[in-house]
Order: sequence, then structure tokens, then C-alpha cells
Amino acid sequence: MSNKKEISSGAQKAEALADNSAPKKTAKSNVKKSSAPVKKAKAVKDANVKKSDIKPDVKKKDKKIKKDKKHKKEKVLSEKQLKKREAREQKKLQMAKIRAEKKQRRLEKKLEAKQKRLDKIAAFKQAKAERREKRRERRDMLKHESKDARIERKKHERLLKVQAKQAKRKAALAEKQARREHRLKVREQKRAEKIDKRHAPGFGGWLAAVISLGVTTLALGTMLTFGWMNINGMQDDAAMVQTHSLYELNSIVDNLDTNLAKARVSSSQNEQVRILSEIAVESQIAETVLERLPLDITMTNNITSFVNKMGDSAQSMLYSVASGKKLTDSQIATINHMYNVNAELKQMLNELTSQFSAKDMLNALRGKDNLMFTSFGDLENVAVETPKEINDGPFAENIEKSSPKNLDGMEEITSAKAEELARQYFASYEISDAKCTGEVAAQQLGLYNVCMTTREGEMTAQISKQGGKVVEFNSYKECTDNNFSVERCIDIAEDFLNNLGFTGMKPVWTSENGTTCNLNFAYEQDGVVLYPDMVKVKVCEQRGIVTGMEALAYVLNHTDRDIPDAKITKSDAAENIMQGFETEGSRLCIIPVDGEEVLCYEFYGNYSGCDYYIYIDANTGYEVQIFTVIGTKQGKALM
Repeated sequence: MSNKKEISSGAQKAEALADNSAPKKTAKSNVKKSSAPVKKAKAVKDANVKKSDIKPDVKKKDKKIKKDKKHKKEKVLSEKQLKKREAREQKKLQMAKIRAEKKQRRLEKKLEAKQKRLDKIAAFKQAKAERREKRRERRDMLKHESKDARIERKKHERLLKVQAKQAKRKAALAEKQARREHRLKVREQKRAEKIDKRHAPGFGGWLAAVISLGVTTLALGTMLTFGWMNINGMQDDAAMVQTHSLYELNSIVDNLDTNLAKARVSSSQNEQVRILSEIAVESQIAETVLERLPLDITMTNNITSFVNKMGDSAQSMLYSVASGKKLTDSQIATINHMYNVNAELKQMLNELTSQFSAKDMLNALRGKDNLMFTSFGDLENVAVETPKEINDGPFAENIEKSSPKNLDGMEEITSAKAEELARQYFASYEISDAKCTGEVAAQQLGLYNVCMTTREGEMTAQISKQGGKVVEFNSYKECTDNNFSVERCIDIAEDFLNNLGFTGMKPVWTSENGTTCNLNFAYEQDGVVLYPDMVKVKVCEQRGIVTGMEALAYVLNHTDRDIPDAKITKSDAAENIMQGFETEGSRLCIIPVDGEEVLCYEFYGNYSGCDYYIYIDANTGYEVQIFTVIGTKQGKALM
């Protein structure tokens, strides 16, 4: 019961308390419920008010913060990249300046080019007007010019052309001399080193050579220093170069004298090979040095020819000795002849160099009379005789300075006529174009240069102004094969000459190398071969056509001659030839001897393994000329 009472009393108390408190709680909760929206609305309103009031301030602060950061960042960048920015700006300015300058230059070039075009047009018009005026003046002159005056005028014009050509040649030589000097000096040094290695002298020889060279160098250096101390300018430099060339020539001739003296007595094959090799090389160098000297060609023609033939003879003997053969009596006689002639040249040069001065060289460069002109002129007048050996046929280089006998009485043609004749002469070459490119003079002969175009290349011909004769012809197509025999080449050459009007010609010499056949023809009258009337022809053995021809000697010398009868018979003439000479052929001929034509018997044959041409005067029986044939591997004589 007690438990029930306690439970009930507790429950009652709880109920009583619930009844007392329930209305209050309800009312309070109702109040709260009713006032909650109001408070909430008010709170929202207050929040909105505060938010609107606070937001601008926040933005300002954010902007300020960002601005501060940006300022700090810019401050950092300006400190780190200021130089780079300035460099870029400076580069931009420079590039802009460069572009402006380029643009300005382009404008200036355009203006300059335009001005040049205008000047060129004006110059062309001026030149055209001058040419028109000259043509008018020439027409007026020709109307009133007599025949004699015209001949004299043309002669004067040709003389002026020759003088202009000589002056141009001298200027070109003077210009090249400085460049050649260094090259020749290097070549001479190499040659000296080679010779020194080959000779290998002992100590005494070296000492003597060094002392001699030192004395010579000192003397030459002293003379050059003393003589040309006050020289300046290009002319003075040229004088020094020319003086060096003169002393160089003197040294080479001295060496030739020594080697020729050794060659006269040498019997050893090895020694002969060495000596003849040096003679061949030194001859070539001497020829080059001669061309550099300020001398007219007329003063050195014979000397140059002698030096050239000396080199050819030494080379021919060198081939013979190198193949195991011994020098023949004729070759030994040739060496003695070369030694004697070279001794004269050596004596002249030694005397010249001992007396020569700077003033003489300056006078030589200016074309005035001087010691060098006198010395070379005196030696040239003594007729330096070349070695009597041939490889281009007998009398192949004989051209007498005379009036063109073959053209006497013929009319003078124009350049247009020369072009027309060229087309006719060379019609078989299928010429597509022929044009006259100018005029030249050979001996006393005026020539037109005519250039012709064919499908195989260019060809040139020189046609005489008087008579329209072909004097020279050249084709530049190379020949590399052998399809035609020598006999067939002779027939081709004869047909070619007949077509050009060179009739009655007889082949007297041939030389062929496997691709080209070189032929010499001489005119034959009444069974007598006339060597002065010679024509040279070159035939291509690959294509069987003529690729070259030279007829200057024929044009200058050919005429009908009154040939006298021989006073002695051929058998009588043969008795005057040395015993042992094996004659292979003979005939009657006319040859040039000291500017005159002599009737002779020509004997071709062999003696002691060498081929010879011997000429016996048909009136006196005296021996007047002998030639030794060299280069037999390249050709043979036709009898």
C-alpha cells in the first residue's frame, strides 16, 4: 500500500505541477512563437543594413590591398627588369632608325638608277648624233677624196691602229710584270733548291757558292739602293722589276753557258740527261724573261727564236739519250753551235749589266734610246742563227717582208663582201651566220676578221681586203680519234685548197699525232717545188675535215716565175754529199737563202740513224742548207 501511495502521491505531485505550469509555458511559448518572426525580420533587416554598410568598405579595402600588391609587384619588376625594358625600347628605336635609313637608301638608289638611265639615254643619243655626224662628214669627204688621197689615208689609219695595238700591248705587259715577278721568283727559288739537292756539293763548294751569292746579292742590293734611292711611283717600281729581269736573264745565260760547255764534252748517259734537262728548262725561263723586258719585238726576234729552238733541240736530244741512244755527230755539232751563239749573248749581257744604270732603265721604259736598246739591237743585227733542226717541215717559217705579189692588180673588197665570200668558201661546213668582227694587219696586208657559226661550233677566217683571198682559217672543235689515214687527209687538204683557189700545190711535209694531221703544201711550177709559196693545212683525223689553214707566205710571195735551167745535173750534185748518206728521194726546188730565191737540188735521206734534208745549189754545186729532222715519232717527210 505504501508503494502505491508513494506512486500515486508522486504522480499526483507531478500532475499538480504540470497543471500549474502548463498555461504559463503555453503562454510563454505562444509569445515566443508570435514574437519570433518579428525578431527574425528585425534581425534580417539589421543584417541587411549592416551588410550594405559594410560591403563598400570591404571592396575599398580589397582594392587597396590589390593596388598595394600591384604597386609592390611593379616596384619589384622595375627593379629587376628595368634594364631589359630599356634595352627593348632602345632596340625598337634602333630598328626603327635602321628601317628609316634603309628606306632612305632605297630611295637614293632608285633616284641614282633613274639618273643613270637618263644619263645613259643622253649619252646614247649623243653618241648616235656623233656617229651620224661622222658618217655625214665621211660621205662628204669620200665625195671629194681622190684615189691617191684615199690610199694614203688608209695607210695612215692602218699605221695608227698598229701603233695603238703596240701601245696597248706595252701597257698590258707593264701591268702584268708585277704579278709575274713574284711567281717567277718563287719558281726560281724552287728550281734552285731542286738543283742544290741534285748536285749536293761538298763543304768547299757550298762555302764558295754562299760567298759568291752573298757578294752578288750585296753588290746588287747596293746598286739598287744607291741607284733607286730617290725613285717613287709606279714607273720607278716598274724600273726595279725590269732591272731585276735583266739581271735574271744574265744569270740564266751564264748557267746555259756552263751547261752547254759541259754538254760538249760529256759522254755519260746519266750526266747528259741531267745537263740536257737543265738546258731545256733554262731555255724556257730565258724566253719568258725576254718577253718581260721593255724591248720592241724587232729587237729580240732572233734571240727569242734562238732560245726557243735551243730548248726544243735539247729536249729532242734528251728523248734520244733517255731511250738509250748516243748523240749523233749532227747533234754534237748542234750543241757546239748553240754554245758559240750563247757565248755571244753572254758577252753582250755581261757588258750591258756592268754599265747599266737606273737612268738607262727609265729611258727604256719611256721608249728613249738607251744602252739596252743599243746592245740588243747590235746583237740582233748580227743575225743570230738558230739550230738547223726542224719539226715543222723545211722553210715552214719563211715569210719574206714584201708586198703581196699574189694580190697585185686586185680590187679592194668591203666587209660585207668578205662575209659573202666566207659563206661561199666554207659552204660545206653548213654556216648559219657569218659576221665581220674587225680588221687587222699582217706584214703589209690588210685583213678582215670573219667569225662563222656552225652546228659544230665557231670558226674564224682572215680574208684579205685586197682580192678577198683566205689567208688564215681556224676551227675550234677538238679531235680525239683516228678515223682517216694520212693519205686520205692529203686528199681532203688538196680538195680544200682547190676550193679556195690554191691550185697546183704539192704536199712536201706531213706530221700526225694520231688525231690531227699537219700538212705543208708548196706550189709546183714546171716540175720545180717553190718553197716560198707555202700553205699549211691541219686536218682532223676524227671527222675528216680541215680545221686550220695558214697561207700568208703564199699570198705574199706567189707569182709566176722565170725559172732558169740547172747548170749541173742531179747526179753531179749528189757527188757533193758526204759518203754514207742514203738518199731516199730528190727533186728540183727553189728555196729562200739570205732574202733571195736559189734553185737547188733537194736530197732527203738518212745518215747514221738520223734523217736529213740537204740542199745543193743547182748552179754552183755548193751545199747551201742542211736540216735535221726531229720529232720523227710525230710524223715523216713526204717526197
